[in-house]
Amino acid sequence: MAEVVAPPMDIAEPQPQVAAPNGVEPPTASEEPENVSETLYIQNLNEKIKVDVIKQSLRSLFKTYGEVLDVVAHSNLRMRGQAFVSFESPEVAKKAMEEVRGFPLYNKPMQISFARSRSDAVVKKLDAEHFDAHKAQRDEHKKNTRYTNPLKQKLRAKRMATDIDGAAAAPAVKRPNVQMPDEYLPPNKILFLQNLPENVDKEQLTTLFTQYPNLHEVRLIPTKKDIAFVEFVDEASAGVAKDALHNYKLDGENKIKITFARK
Repeated sequence: MAEVVAPPMDIAEPQPQVAAPNGVEPPTASEEPENVSETLYIQNLNEKIKVDVIKQSLRSLFKTYGEVLDVVAHSNLRMRGQAFVSFESPEVAKKAMEEVRGFPLYNKPMQISFARSRSDAVVKKLDAEHFDAHKAQRDEHKKNTRYTNPLKQKLRAKRMATDIDGAAAAPAVKRPNVQMPDEYLPPNKILFLQNLPENVDKEQLTTLFTQYPNLHEVRLIPTKKDIAFVEFVDEASAGVAKDALHNYKLDGENKIKITFARK
């Protein structure tokens, strides 16, 4: 059962930044936005969501812009709420950033900028012959990183907070409506059924879902016969039925797609 997502919408305070283990680093506060790279640095991710789910969600969200070479996220204290997403080219990364920045992934708007260095995955893919040198340089940097100084961390966090306040005051830029894939919607007591046989009726679905406890109601859509909603008394009961019947072949041929309904 997925963890229940809390609904706060405020932007989290900036966190002390460190180089991720894959070699990519966050941008410095002084870097210009034009300094594009193949890797995006993402902040303000919902820390209540498991890291594996966050990585899968980011990959699904960004793959529509191009091949995603790597998604890096960790649960340790220093990297919590942050991730790196790498593409094959800076142009693809820039387009993805412009259209997805601010998207409320699990109810928290993502803050997105360009990473300051190339990730291991990017170097392996585009510049493999220099990968050993890249790795050696990265390891040396980790030993002597300037972010280990607590005073510099504090000053840097203050500068980033000022930048974020300034960005918040800027006019909003209209961007395409990016929708979260159904598979990664947060738990809900209502299930959304798709790919149903056209001749299915309410009685058949009720019989199918009654074998799981706490069924409340089955609702068909008269104008759209291949979808339906099934409501349970609570999220936990809905989750049990969803896990058991997702991809079930009601007519022996077509698999039913079951996800949590959008709230």
